[in-house]
Amino acid sequence: MPDYRTLQLPTERLLLRPLRDRDTQALFGIHSDPQFARYWSSAPWTELAQAEQLIAQDQRDLAAGEHVRLGIRRRADEALLGTCTLFKIHAGNRRAELGYGLAPCHWGQGYASEAVGALLDWGFGPLALHRVEADIDPENQASAKLLGRLGFQLEGRLRERWIVAGQMSDSAIYGLLAREWQERRARASG
Repeated sequence: MPDYRTLQLPTERLLLRPLRDRDTQALFGIHSDPQFARYWSSAPWTELAQAEQLIAQDQRDLAAGEHVRLGIRRRADEALLGTCTLFKIHAGNRRAELGYGLAPCHWGQGYASEAVGALLDWGFGPLALHRVEADIDPENQASAKLLGRLGFQLEGRLRERWIVAGQMSDSAIYGLLAREWQERRARASG
């Protein structure tokens, strides 16, 4: 199995790398923000131990090659802005699911597009994925626009799929194929 604990993906403004113990406080700050958690798959965090547990579990999963969650760090000051993840990696079908989230104070600055773009380059490149899927709350228009800009297509809606903090939520399912990503990248560079 591949070990992703040392994976680093640099971009113009960012460095994507696995979370470390020193990220605990910043990660907790992001996930405890109700505005961040509005469209997340869990209620806002209430204990620092939740961040500690996620980082520890990530280290085990990265070592086993089960998923890749990378902290999104701004190069200028090394601030942790959020995370992006390829999870439920299915090697046989060359498929994975995509997740991402930024602290609200960093929304609207192009960081999510830059980070997710780098993760998709790696996923469709060295990881050799054929398909990446994203499951978002249909009310999250910013996330839907991001996926559209990246070339994802809306493939369906699953009604009342999640219950988060006692609230029912639908899922909008998006998909992107390797050939679509590669054609988009070729057009952008040509």
